[in-house]
Amino acid sequence: MIEVEVHQQLRAFLKEQGEPYWPHHLTIARLVARALRLRRSALIQVGSPSGCYGHYRLSYLAPILIWPGPVILVAPDWVQQRLLKVEISRLYQWMQGSKPVQTGNCWPDPSFRGLLLTSPAAWLDDQLGSQTAFPPGIPTLLDGIDDLEAWVQQQLTAVVSAQDWDDLMLTYPVQADLIRDRRVQLTRLLFQHPANPYNCSLVDQPEQEILTDLGQSLDLAICPQSWKTFWQRFETNHNLTWAEFDRSRGQFSLNCAPVEVAEVLSKIWPRQPVVLIGGAIDLDSEAALYRQRLGLDELTCLKFAPDVRGEMIQLYLPDGMPLPNTPQFQPALIRQVQELLGLSTAVQGLTVVIVGDLPLKAQVGSVLASEFGSRVQVEKTCLDDNGVLVTGWEFWQQHQAVLPAPHLLAIATLPIPSLEDPRVAGRVAYYKRLRQDWFRLYLLPEALNKLQRAIAPVRERQGVVALLDSRVIHRSYGNQVLAALSPSAQVSYLDSRLFTSLD
Repeated sequence: MIEVEVHQQLRAFLKEQGEPYWPHHLTIARLVARALRLRRSALIQVGSPSGCYGHYRLSYLAPILIWPGPVILVAPDWVQQRLLKVEISRLYQWMQGSKPVQTGNCWPDPSFRGLLLTSPAAWLDDQLGSQTAFPPGIPTLLDGIDDLEAWVQQQLTAVVSAQDWDDLMLTYPVQADLIRDRRVQLTRLLFQHPANPYNCSLVDQPEQEILTDLGQSLDLAICPQSWKTFWQRFETNHNLTWAEFDRSRGQFSLNCAPVEVAEVLSKIWPRQPVVLIGGAIDLDSEAALYRQRLGLDELTCLKFAPDVRGEMIQLYLPDGMPLPNTPQFQPALIRQVQELLGLSTAVQGLTVVIVGDLPLKAQVGSVLASEFGSRVQVEKTCLDDNGVLVTGWEFWQQHQAVLPAPHLLAIATLPIPSLEDPRVAGRVAYYKRLRQDWFRLYLLPEALNKLQRAIAPVRERQGVVALLDSRVIHRSYGNQVLAALSPSAQVSYLDSRLFTSLD
């Protein structure tokens, strides 16, 4: 059986490399080989930090390259480049493999029996659209499913820009005055919405009525594609429509996307056996909530816990911190970060301070720079060897893979999506209308996923994570947060010995 062959060859390869390797390679390799042989779908949580840094990828490449049949591998472009230049190259050289490997946005040829690497955008565009680029029934592996929901939302978001209004008037010259009039009405109503840090606002009922009236006044069969896609999304049930503003130019773009992706994705999965691989997407080994959100039926599920010896973090969770929504929180946060920086001065390396609130982030950066000088930078990648990076969640997520692993990561508040973001508020309102638990189904899973990914580099160094949000102590969901941060050695007071093991 292929499971035996894969196990033997991968074990021999790892042994020949003569270097420490991830302990779960052989287990995952056998599971992927079994999925290929039986055409049975599987979902694998490889844990953190492996999910972020790709130590697990040899595990699925070995069975894919040994398997005689065709396989599709869906991964971001940067992952594809890493696979081609490093992992696949090493395995091929050792195995003396002959299986052809190609990259592209469609299946090369009906007779092709090799491995095709393609991007999530290309694969989803076909699966959610014409379904002509990739033949059905070919085993497909998706790497990095921590971002799968975001990929689908991005693919399904219809956008109408300022230029698209001009194109619409050119398409319907007889009705140009009507289109211009509706645009002026819409602009006036949308710009009455108060400004917010997210530069967007939900499209309310009066604005929706203007758009509906405009759509009914035009022959949609000949309208530009961007508008045709927008109205198709806009007319479906359970959509989220919002405007993004460029207030300096008095312009806006319209966006429309489904609130949930489970319904559309549930039609994709039966077309072929799939192996879904991510870092730590659900606290539950069966990934029940994740599967519900992604429209996945029953399938083989496997979850690996982080290595207690190699991925343990020191977790500082102080007693007595004010709640984040109180006036006392800001000065208490700054004092805690100053003290942490003072105690860790003997340890060389990067310190990262994550502050999600935009005004507070700027203030923390300013205060720290006044005390610690130019080593403090706000959302910059050019840092001193002993630098301090003050950043929001998005910037850290985008750049953490290329920055040194920090010895100290201080987190001001949990990354629970803010209800001040109109898009978050709109999705929460949807769950409320259905009388569903919007916090458990949406806000908390989003926060835990972002939190686990953020601390992944610290595990590489077995460093210190300071979580300065006392809701972990006082709220019922605190135990789930602590479970997501496991394995960790928790302390509630500051001591210089906290950093001793990092010297």
